[in-house]
Amino acid sequence: MKRTLTLMAVALMMGATTMAKELKMLVVKTSPAVQNVEAQTKVKDQLRLTAGVKKVEADFSAQQVMVTYDADKTNAKKIVAALKKGGYEASVVSDGAPSEKKKVPVDATSGASQQKK
Repeated sequence: MKRTLTLMAVALMMGATTMAKELKMLVVKTSPAVQNVEAQTKVKDQLRLTAGVKKVEADFSAQQVMVTYDADKTNAKKIVAALKKGGYEASVVSDGAPSEKKKVPVDATSGASQQKK
């Protein structure tokens, strides 16, 4: 009985890791530009109706909106369409992984960065 329960637990853990969501970040410029908190709230409320949207942030200085979304449930085209329905034209700046930071190799023995200077 214990062995069966253990095997079931291991199978559930393996299944959970294979079902991990693929989150992406879409960066768009909107027209009219989202330049204040009220406009950001309007955009967030509109995108809240779009399945798969996880997070919406606005960068007022860059006049961009960043949308983190579940790629299994929606895509950039649907998000742009939702923005249009809310009165905003949107042009895609980038569509990719949430953190597109450049990875720097690390020396496994010392832990030091191998970044070229």
